[in-house]
Amino acid sequence: MSSFGGFNSAPSQGTGTGARKEDVMQQVKQELAMANAQELINSINRQCYKMCIPNPGPSLSSSEQASLSRCMDKYLASWDTVSRAYVARVTQENH
Repeated sequence: MSSFGGFNSAPSQGTGTGARKEDVMQQVKQELAMANAQELINSINRQCYKMCIPNPGPSLSSSEQASLSRCMDKYLASWDTVSRAYVARVTQENH
């Protein structure tokens, strides 16, 4: 029998099937959350770097550091607002 990602690819029998399915689903959810977090970080880096660092150099000036900090705070706050609205809408549509 072959395995994929540490899980046996053959269908399991018995009472462990439900638990195994839940384990796989949990692992997929965690991996998706990590991928989403990485994409968020990459997006923040791209957007804030473009806006706050017009002339890259060997170090950041204090104004560039302050700009990056404000940009990241605003970006995360905006993302949080949009995310909460999206979850609320999806929840409402599913009920």
